[in-house]
Amino acid sequence: MRILLVEDDSALRDTLSQALRLASYGVDPVSDGRAADNALAAGVYDLVVLDLGLPYLDGIKVLRHLRGRQDRTPVLVLTARDGINERVQGLKTGADDYL
Repeated sequence: MRILLVEDDSALRDTLSQALRLASYGVDPVSDGRAADNALAAGVYDLVVLDLGLPYLDGIKVLRHLRGRQDRTPVLVLTARDGINERVQGLKTGADDYL
C-alpha cells in the first residue's frame, strides 16, 4: 500500500512516516500543499493522510483539486482543526474521514 503523507510539521511528519514504514507501508512524505498536489497529479496512491494547515496550498484546496480530477483515492484528514464547521467542510469537500 502506498500512502501520501501531507504534513508541514517536520517532527510529526517524521514520526508518522516512521510508524507507517514500520507497519510495512510505502510512504511518500511531503510538507506543503503544492508538493501534495503535484504528487497526486503524477502518482497513484492507495491513501492520502492530509493535514489542512499547509503552506502554499491549504489541505482543502488540495482535496478540491484531487476530487476535481475525479480521483477517488481515500483521504483521511488528520488535523488539529476540530470545530464542527471544519469537519463538515472537510467531509463535504470529499474527505473519507476526519480526525
